[in-house]
Amino acid sequence: MSFVVSLFLIGLVVGLVAVASNPSPYFAALGLVVVSGMGCGVLLSYGGSFLSLVLFLIYLGGMLVVFAYSAALAAEPYPEGWLSGSVAAYMLMYLAVVALASVPFLGGWYEMSWVPVDEAGEFLVLRADTGGVGSMYSDGGGMLVLSAWMLLLTLFVVLELTRGVGRGTVRAV
Repeated sequence: MSFVVSLFLIGLVVGLVAVASNPSPYFAALGLVVVSGMGCGVLLSYGGSFLSLVLFLIYLGGMLVVFAYSAALAAEPYPEGWLSGSVAAYMLMYLAVVALASVPFLGGWYEMSWVPVDEAGEFLVLRADTGGVGSMYSDGGGMLVLSAWMLLLTLFVVLELTRGVGRGTVRAV
């Protein structure tokens, strides 16, 4: 189990580095899908099956639609790939920073700390994520409003960034 969690975490870091280092929206969208999938895999391995499913569906349904729309408006004729010179240099630099930042924490990782919540107790009545579903729906109203506001703000920021000089999202035809 710890090998699978390690693969998910390594995929998460590599996807984040791919998003951070690539200036092209096409390859960054693929990196965001990888990051979302790997993050949901980490949540799934810790016993949060409902939460990971909700996160994956909301993410792919909401943010990627906005991202695909803005990427279509900012179409580049020759986008830079991950193996081009500057992007590969940024990827190597980001991976080196992540490796150097993780060195102080290498001594504290043990496989026993990766035990899911469901395996921690002998006689559990509820699963780990079903106890939080009621709290998410009853106490999470403010967070829902805040998340909707952030998505709307993100939409306006992305549309403003992709507007350009003479051609943009809101223009006279």
